[in-house]
Amino acid sequence: MTGLSDAQAGAAACSDCDAARRGELAAALVRLRERITAACRAANRNPAEVRLLPVTKTFPARDVALLVDLGLLDAAEARDSEATAKVAEVNALRPAVQVRWHMVGRLQRNKTRSVARWAVQVQSVDSPRLVQALDRAASLAREAGDRQAPLSVLVQASLDGDPRRGGCPLTELDALADQVAAAPSLQLHGVMAVAPLGCPPEAAFAELRKAAARLRNAHPSAVELSAGMSADLEQAIAYGSTCVRVGTALLGSRPLTSK
Repeated sequence: MTGLSDAQAGAAACSDCDAARRGELAAALVRLRERITAACRAANRNPAEVRLLPVTKTFPARDVALLVDLGLLDAAEARDSEATAKVAEVNALRPAVQVRWHMVGRLQRNKTRSVARWAVQVQSVDSPRLVQALDRAASLAREAGDRQAPLSVLVQASLDGDPRRGGCPLTELDALADQVAAAPSLQLHGVMAVAPLGCPPEAAFAELRKAAARLRNAHPSAVELSAGMSADLEQAIAYGSTCVRVGTALLGSRPLTSK
């Protein structure tokens, strides 16, 4: 028999799809790095100071694997329920590579034990009760051998006061950071924020830069300022962002989901 079996034909089609998708991601990555470099040049900053964090929520594990092939070893998820399965899939697809997973979405306390097993960093810590829950979860994960190091944490600042979007009021951010720094199984590494909706982000990012400077003065390890996404990464870099969280500009538009 000279024809391909169904399994062989399927594998060949899958390989072709991977090659096409890899090309799309590679081209998008080049454009993103050009944007980051130009923004750093305009702000008189070194591009090496700004880390690109792909936000892979709603995208398949195979996309994460292709990003790994392109040299991106970090990925961010917004929901534990999606992340746990995806982490396992990526481990199976790229067993020789250790992907560094970040939690960037709003986190419920009852999900902290799961998150502490797969995340190297949680960027969305915005309340004292969440700090306590994460500290307990990270301690249990270390005791069980599911993680070796303390859990890296960014405190999330609210730049618009909207409780639906998460974040700690700027007036309470320093106290929250102090609590994280005192937690035995957590490490404070900085601050994260999302720009307000419907208005230019510059004023909000300026306030965030001030808050980040206060945290660094009190806690020298709090060097990360995670701000800026696909639409506003240039403005965030101008105001000191060290980590831009990018989904659409790298991976494309997300599929519509039901409410």
